[in-house]
Amino acid sequence: MPDFGFQRDSMVRHQIAARGIDDAGLLDAMRTVPRERFVDDSMRDYAYEDGPLPIAAGQTISQPYIVARMIEIARVAPGDRVLEIGAGSGYAAAVMAQIAARVYTIERHAQLTALARGRFDSLHYGNIEVRTGDGTRGWPEVAPFDAILAAAGGPDVPEVLKQQLAIGGRLVMPVGRTLHHQRLVRVIRTGEFRFEQQDFDDVAFVPLIGTYGWAEDGSRPMPTPRDRDDAPVTTLPKKIAKAAEPLPNLDDPAFGALFDRFADARVVLLGEASHGTSEFYRARAAITRRLVEHHGFRIVAAEADWPDMATLDRYVRHRPPRENAEKPFQRFPTWMWRNREFESVVQWLHRFNADRAMGDRAGLFGLDLYSMGASMRAVIDYLDDVDPDAAHAARERYACLTPWTRDPAEYGRMSVRAGHALCEPAVMKTLMALLDKHREYIADDGPGEATEWFDATQNARLVRNAEKYYRTMYEGAAQSWNQRDQHMFDTLQQLLDAGGPQSRAVVWAHNSHIGDARFTEMGMRGEFNLGQLCKKRWGSAASTIGFGTHTGTVAAASDWDAPMQVMSVRPSLADSYEAQCHDSVREGARVLRFLLDLREGVHGPLREALDKPRLERFIGVVYRPETERFSHYAQAVLPAQFDAWVWFDETRAVRPLGADRHATDAVPETYPFGL
Repeated sequence: MPDFGFQRDSMVRHQIAARGIDDAGLLDAMRTVPRERFVDDSMRDYAYEDGPLPIAAGQTISQPYIVARMIEIARVAPGDRVLEIGAGSGYAAAVMAQIAARVYTIERHAQLTALARGRFDSLHYGNIEVRTGDGTRGWPEVAPFDAILAAAGGPDVPEVLKQQLAIGGRLVMPVGRTLHHQRLVRVIRTGEFRFEQQDFDDVAFVPLIGTYGWAEDGSRPMPTPRDRDDAPVTTLPKKIAKAAEPLPNLDDPAFGALFDRFADARVVLLGEASHGTSEFYRARAAITRRLVEHHGFRIVAAEADWPDMATLDRYVRHRPPRENAEKPFQRFPTWMWRNREFESVVQWLHRFNADRAMGDRAGLFGLDLYSMGASMRAVIDYLDDVDPDAAHAARERYACLTPWTRDPAEYGRMSVRAGHALCEPAVMKTLMALLDKHREYIADDGPGEATEWFDATQNARLVRNAEKYYRTMYEGAAQSWNQRDQHMFDTLQQLLDAGGPQSRAVVWAHNSHIGDARFTEMGMRGEFNLGQLCKKRWGSAASTIGFGTHTGTVAAASDWDAPMQVMSVRPSLADSYEAQCHDSVREGARVLRFLLDLREGVHGPLREALDKPRLERFIGVVYRPETERFSHYAQAVLPAQFDAWVWFDETRAVRPLGADRHATDAVPETYPFGL
């Protein structure tokens, strides 16, 4: 009988340690796991050879050194939660299970899954969970992971896997433009939106087959599985064209009038497929103007920070500006609101409110929570005016967060390390003090002063929720996303409650926030969003309108905090909703600009044809055309996601205002942006 223990020790000394791997815990794990138990009986004598070996289903068990090298690069450590893509024989998972707290491993071949599970059971490895599935999609329901390792080579690092990393998490996989020759890369998640990538060794792995990898036939990218229509697919663009309502020019009052069908809603949510497209801003402006001027909507709330929009709100509602106020929208991405298109909305609202009583003026409000430092200052400034003693107490409480205002994500990291929420009690006390003294603070004030109290209270709520948001960043992408959208919804509800039972709101936010998340890949990842919460709260009285485009230009950055560029938008992918809209032809001509009413009972045949999962494009403030399929497309069911869809076949970038340091083709500053 072979002396497998001797062979195992020799393997570690000559194949692994001799090549420079010196992590004691990793070497011990390699000495512990019986590799001969993870190959077929006929291959046991070769288990410790310095190379890969064939296993069932036409796959291979990797060379021992490569297994160790990937674990080393991934920095798998005690206490880690690890995801492995491609369980294969189960050997690498068994090695990692000697080090990490828990290992989750996915295998696309059911035969290999069964064999690996049997080996784990017989060897009593109780901290490994294995399942059959498409590994390129990851394992979202148990994310985030401290480390992800892919034992197969793909054309790119799938964005969906990167999003399942914890902050500080490491992903290691072979990446290459051909099926069998790659380089090992490591991606480290350094922040909510930040990733660093390094290249390591040349390798040759089996191809990563799946939705975000290679196709079975070696093509790229992998076609996304979807149910086809009963009729040929070419009939769908015809159905779209038949139901499409052509839209007039954006400057024509008839454009906004086409949306009167949603005027009875309590909330109308207007989306956008990118944060830098002129037509989306101008269309939302036309619809908003119609709802405000003709249907009594008085709340315009946007995916923007509360203090920045509060500065604009003072201008549009003819209230005096705050002393020493900072210019609004100085934080990346400045062009998202400091652009000519939105500036025209601000000036229109200013004119609309000029002759109206304060209670009948339409206001601008921010729903987002990235302004922790500015909101803290706003609370203290208010208390300095109405209650200096309370202002002193607030300064002392907020001092806990003050060191982190430049990099609040670091506060989240420190709280996780400390094992508790460092500043949660302090920020909660400040909010509760404001709420408790409501009557005292506004007792002798006029209507304008009562607005000041509401503004201060909302800033205090934002600080409380932002503190929690930056902590949940380290629990996973789904948790932090949910915290952010819950804050948006709560802020919207506060605005409506403050306005009274007849108040109504128009909301501007990205499609990913306003389209019901239950009918997108977001829901599969455990994420909810503002639109879903509105539908749950108000039902059909919440109307969601999505926007899309085929091609053109967009204002975006190549990475977070990078300069703005005017980028070309690639034509939409053939398997997407956008491509179906682009191909819609009526009377021999393409329908370039239209509205699709997707509500139940309006266009039954079209809803039925669209009611299949397809790709939908999402471009945020970052656009990466070179990896567009993986970075910007996700599965969705359009008629369940939105009540209506607004289509512009070709679009152009927004035009930034002059003080924007990222701007191109800039225009001079105008008040209130040029404070």
